Amino acid sequence: MHHRLMASLTPREIELLDTLWELHAHPHQLPPAVAPNDAPWLTWLMIGGRGAGKTRAGAEWVRAQAMGRGPGGHERQMRIALVGETEHDVREVMIEGVSGLLAVHPRHERPVWLSSRKRLRWSTGAVAQAFSAEDPESLRGPQFSCAWSDELAKWRHAEAAFDMLQFGLRLGSQPRQLITTTPRPTALLKRLMADPSSAVTRAATASNAFNLAPSFLQSVVGRYAGTQLGRQELDGELIEDRADALWSRALLESCRVTQAPALQRIVVAVDPPVSSGKRADACGIVAAGICTAGIVYVLADDTVSAVTPSAWANIAIALWRKCEADALVVEVNQGGEMVRSVIHEVDAGVPVTSVRATRGKWLRAEPVATLYEQGRVKHAGCFTALEDEMCDFASSGLSSGRSPDRLDALVWAVTALALVARSSGPRIRQL
Repeated sequence: MHHRLMASLTPREIELLDTLWELHAHPHQLPPAVAPNDAPWLTWLMIGGRGAGKTRAGAEWVRAQAMGRGPGGHERQMRIALVGETEHDVREVMIEGVSGLLAVHPRHERPVWLSSRKRLRWSTGAVAQAFSAEDPESLRGPQFSCAWSDELAKWRHAEAAFDMLQFGLRLGSQPRQLITTTPRPTALLKRLMADPSSAVTRAATASNAFNLAPSFLQSVVGRYAGTQLGRQELDGELIEDRADALWSRALLESCRVTQAPALQRIVVAVDPPVSSGKRADACGIVAAGICTAGIVYVLADDTVSAVTPSAWANIAIALWRKCEADALVVEVNQGGEMVRSVIHEVDAGVPVTSVRATRGKWLRAEPVATLYEQGRVKHAGCFTALEDEMCDFASSGLSSGRSPDRLDALVWAVTALALVARSSGPRIRQL
């Protein structure tokens, strides 16, 4: 039926069907109804990964404004601003790109690009002016009823260019702006995201996988998935460093390797929760090993939340078996012998080494962080949740306001392997 219908259409009808944006758009590419304050939004922030369809969404939104129809285009806007990182980006991406303004219009509606005047002109009389964020002063004087700003988080003079644009958004009954960008933790972007008049939509690269080359998905996405760069550029996450944290994103990226070498000793460290149930802390479970050169490799993070003691014991022992570890290193401050008993109920043959905290979390973590700085700890893979805790771990002993259970287990593992004096054999001196 579908093929017969398409065969019956004229080339112009097929072109019109192809440019009917409502049929092809993903939900994140369509204008939101309202802002968080339940009023019409003034700024639409479309935050997404590379290839998530941000440029197409921006071009289609501007098309709707100029034509006065389509998603979000009920009232025709006659003066439009197009602002990119550079003049080259405005022309090559926003206007002449494969998903740019010229490409999204059917031929009979396509605007004329007057490159010498840096303007697009529609048959409706609407005009879009192109601006570079590198020249904020060029935005002083012109006035607009709407604007599309692309890759705001990359603008070198973001605050100045954005401010000048706001002064120019003064035409019509309700001037609006769309900002399409891959996120970076800039003060301006964070401020706009928190503004109650801003509507935010998010999308990862994977959401637009159908329109991307399989080789890109396999090589690029496969290579960077889970890394800081991948989470920012592919997943569209806003990744921040805490100023007072012991670890930074850059430090962790420098410690990442694809796999560990042959290891001399492996442990699975367990930081048990005080209680069980839905409100209980997570049970930190982290595996690590040390090679003959004295470098520690983090191998796995199997931390689990809201489970019974027997459940986390089973998970820890399963990881111990999988890694062929030498011992379970278990913190016993809260549970004492009960913790050892829970583990031995599951498997009495598992060697359990008890450790006890005599100092605060921050003091215990500092020497481990020093090992990272010295290049003596590596991450054999990506451990997103663990690394988030590490980069948000504060002197209060909390991470994101919660107990850093994954980090606690990591600290016990690295300490047992590289910082605690050991006698011959697998025993570890209690702390």
